[in-house]
Amino acid sequence: MTTYETHDKTAYGTLDGKVALVTGGSRGIGAATALRLAQEGADVAVTYVNGKEAAEDVVRAVQALGRRAVALRADAGDAAEAAGAVDRAVEALGGLYVLVNNAGVGVLGPLPDLAPADVDRVLAVNVRGVFLASRAAAGRMREGGRIITIGSCMAQRVPGPGGTLYAMSKAALVGLTKALARELGGRGITANIVHPGPIDTDMNPADGPYAAGQTTLTALGRFGTAQEVAATVAHLAGAAYVTGAEYTVDGGHAA
Repeated sequence: MTTYETHDKTAYGTLDGKVALVTGGSRGIGAATALRLAQEGADVAVTYVNGKEAAEDVVRAVQALGRRAVALRADAGDAAEAAGAVDRAVEALGGLYVLVNNAGVGVLGPLPDLAPADVDRVLAVNVRGVFLASRAAAGRMREGGRIITIGSCMAQRVPGPGGTLYAMSKAALVGLTKALARELGGRGITANIVHPGPIDTDMNPADGPYAAGQTTLTALGRFGTAQEVAATVAHLAGAAYVTGAEYTVDGGHAA
């Protein structure tokens, strides 16, 4: 069972009584975001594909904060499941105020090595899944909802070869975010995107074989933490006059 560090609840509470859905919320940035939103007072649904036990750990950690939580198996690369997760979250928790599009996949490599199946999978999860979940959420949200998407520092700066497919998929989310902001602004629903840089997770550990090169690309000379990204997501969940914006949490990767 995973134990999660929490903050002092007395400092927060901006989302009391509201419901959040975090896709890909069983680990890393997604898990940290689910916990931070719960600390702000939200009830939280998280989706997972293979990490059922990890997702259940997140649920227990949210419940320990006195909030309701549910883990839903949903593959963002499946069109029906990507949209259906929103409906299931609403049914389980009674509404939806915040959608965090966090689920994503990364396939890196030289252009000649990228198979059509790689392209289809990355675009299905990273782009189509985000669009379908956002559309479903917009249909379920009342006045003043929040759609927050996790992008990537590679949407702003690609420092070397091998990232073409991944960078393309994340850059597409910038256009989607800005268009959603315009389309939904009349209802008070905001749409913003957060671009993490090198973040210490089990998928990209700060002591991993590729960490040194990534660290030197940042101005701060270190990896970020999932909690640092989650703090920015929580800020946007409480911000009513920020929309269509790109927030960079990359330690100066794009500087």
